[in-house]
Amino acid sequence: MFLEPFISSLLGNLLLGSFLLSLPVLIHLINRMRHRPRQWAAMQFLLAATRSSTSHAKLRNLLILLMRMLAVLALFVFLQRPLVGGWIGWALGGAPDVILLLVDRSASMESRITGTDQSRREYALRMLADAAGEFEHSSHLVLLDSATRQAVEIPSASSLTELPNTKPTDTATDIPAMLQAALDWLIENQAGTAEIWVASDLQASNWQPDDPRWETLVTAFDSLPQTVRFRLLSTTQASPGNASISINQLSRQPDSGGDEVRLSVDLKRDQSDPGTARITRTLNGVATELETRITGQSTRWRHHFAVGDQEGGWGKLTLPADGNPRDNITYYRYSDDHSPEGIVVTDSGLGPLWQAAASAGGPDGRIPAKRIAPADAAPVDLRNATLVVWQAKLPEGEIGEAIQKFAKEGGRVIFFPPSETSTARFAGLGWGEKQTESENGFVVGRWDENQGPLANTDEGLRLPLAQLDVRQRQQIVGQAAVLAAFDDGQPLLVRQATGKGEVYFCATLPLLTWSGMGDGHVFVPMLQRLLAAGSRRLQRDTVADCGQVGAGDLQLEWISAENDQRGDLQTQAGVYRSGDRWLVVNRPTAEDEFDRVEDATVAKLFGTLPFQLFQAQRDDTVLQGEIWRMFLFLMLLALLIEAWLIRPSRVTEDSQPNPQPATT
Repeated sequence: MFLEPFISSLLGNLLLGSFLLSLPVLIHLINRMRHRPRQWAAMQFLLAATRSSTSHAKLRNLLILLMRMLAVLALFVFLQRPLVGGWIGWALGGAPDVILLLVDRSASMESRITGTDQSRREYALRMLADAAGEFEHSSHLVLLDSATRQAVEIPSASSLTELPNTKPTDTATDIPAMLQAALDWLIENQAGTAEIWVASDLQASNWQPDDPRWETLVTAFDSLPQTVRFRLLSTTQASPGNASISINQLSRQPDSGGDEVRLSVDLKRDQSDPGTARITRTLNGVATELETRITGQSTRWRHHFAVGDQEGGWGKLTLPADGNPRDNITYYRYSDDHSPEGIVVTDSGLGPLWQAAASAGGPDGRIPAKRIAPADAAPVDLRNATLVVWQAKLPEGEIGEAIQKFAKEGGRVIFFPPSETSTARFAGLGWGEKQTESENGFVVGRWDENQGPLANTDEGLRLPLAQLDVRQRQQIVGQAAVLAAFDDGQPLLVRQATGKGEVYFCATLPLLTWSGMGDGHVFVPMLQRLLAAGSRRLQRDTVADCGQVGAGDLQLEWISAENDQRGDLQTQAGVYRSGDRWLVVNRPTAEDEFDRVEDATVAKLFGTLPFQLFQAQRDDTVLQGEIWRMFLFLMLLALLIEAWLIRPSRVTEDSQPNPQPATT
């Protein structure tokens, strides 16, 4: 599409420049040939007299030629209107055929720049618009934003800040996916020379520096027939203090006076000093001020409130205004879902203990989990289950597929050692050799106190894993997230995410010959938390991250519960309803991370590709400067010097030779 005009323009410029640059040389040579020399005896004396000044004349002629060539060269460069400086500066580089503007619209880009009322996104758009304005008459400007990843050609650079595809969102950004979209567009449109301008805050979760797609992208861009250059505007200026809030888990539990909703909330800050956080809880339109104590940069806050016999409701939690208003809100919805239900699959004597530990609350008290023998597990009904406790040979065949489906739908499955080694695998995990410690036992050295089934209690108390006496364990085989580990590095509890649910493997049993876990101080809280976490599987309400709503849901018309207006589920968080269906959309939790990719790491990601990083430091930074006017003055200066060199010598009376008196 753009390749043929590019080649024609390039060849035309080269031919024109070569021709213009050769003109002074031709004129100089023709001027030297203008007079044919003739021998004249009377002039031999004069030639001998001026021979001493010949070297000076040659030097002057050479300078005259150079000044003429310099004037023509400066005129040619002046007509190309080159730019230099800042992140646009490849000096003397001509305008590319296409400029792809990749704009990060993630929630983290709404952080305010210290001392201004601008967000990082607004600053980046202003810089991009100013820089692209110099090319809008010679290059095609194409916008590709992080939320839609759709390439759109824009009419002018000044319209960049007003386009719908540059407005703020509650989404995350996938930089490798954006670059892949840019690559596909270049190939599909057969573009000529191209430059890709990226504006981002270098958030590590967005750039994914360990993603294998980077190597593939570099190879693909490097193999293109045209030149593609990359320029990165890094908006990492200082920002005011910021805190974020997100709901990690929600469950509805029966209580003596009616049901209550239990929330597990994550609070994150860019500061580590202890203090308090004021939280506004909105419940069905009614706001309540709450306060909680926070320690460090990350705090898990557990909150519960009574809802009686209400069928359902919605709400949000809000933090006070700070450096980034986009991460100060998180939404939730509760409904009259079924009570959690546990299922225990075992043929050992531990069945009653597991049944009690995985019991669920009901209107008439606690209901023990269902107990099933492994031989009878194949036709088990999992429709109302939220937790499966499995202590037998790993499930395979029909029952294995049923358990896999159960986990992917949001259920929780925890496996305990079967006491025998097997090559079977479930979700990539399996059992290895059984290990026995005869002296002091295995000591639990670390565990995740902030999240998962071994997290601290609502009051901030730690589970007594450090005092857990473990005498036997079975090795866990496979790669998974380690939630608890022994001093020697072997895992005690691991987690494998699958679909909307999770699969756990625990390396020991609540038997006296194995460990002291049977006393209930660790075992019971762990199973109760897994039971509640799996209740998400039974929720009729759909929960999704902003930008990752399913295609089927996007076909429906959703109305915001806050303002009764039609909402954009793909870019704006909130609680939405469509008929009797509800949808809760929150920003991805990865947007609450403060880690950024180092400049050197970013440069390595682009490998051998032409890449330039511009580190924005203040609001008034200039991205580029025009230098084409300088060449106009250079041309005029060269012509003035040339005129001075070719001026005729003044012959005055004082310079005439004095007549000598005659001698006798």
